[in-house]
Formats: sequence, structure tokens, C-alpha cells
Amino acid sequence: MSTAKKQTQLRLEPAVLAAGKDAAAARGLDFNQYVQRLITEDTTGARAAGMAAAQRLLDAHGAFLQDLEEQLDAEHAPGMRHGRGAAA
Repeated sequence: MSTAKKQTQLRLEPAVLAAGKDAAAARGLDFNQYVQRLITEDTTGARAAGMAAAQRLLDAHGAFLQDLEEQLDAEHAPGMRHGRGAAA
């Protein structure tokens, strides 16, 4: 059984190509690997399953995560000393 890959050509707007290359690099992939992963995730349902799992997490723990984010933002706000507030 052959696993030879096929070559294809894409025509993308320059901004879309740049964004795709940046996204690939951020994930440690080359552009070809990135595009292949996107297509595979989209056509196998993996992306939808991941998004559904993320939504379930947000539904179950969203309020806690929001509170935590607000606390961290307040701790690191300009003028605040880490963990002590301004009146330390």
C-alpha cells in the first residue's frame, strides 16, 4: 500500500497566507503540516469534538474561570504590588 502524498496548489490572499504561516509556526508546524491538520480535523469531526468539549468546560466552570481571570487581572494591574495591593 502506497502512502505517497499528492501535491496541490492553493491561491490565498497575502494576509491569509501570512496568518496561516504565523499560526503554523506558533504550533511548531510547517505550513503544509498545518493545512493538513486543519483539513483532517475538519473532515474527521475532531475539531467539532474539541470545540464541544471546550464549551462543556465553559458551561460547567465558566463563572469560576471568569472570577479567577478577574482576580489575576486585579493583582497585576498597574500601580498594584504583586499580591499585596497598594497599601503594603
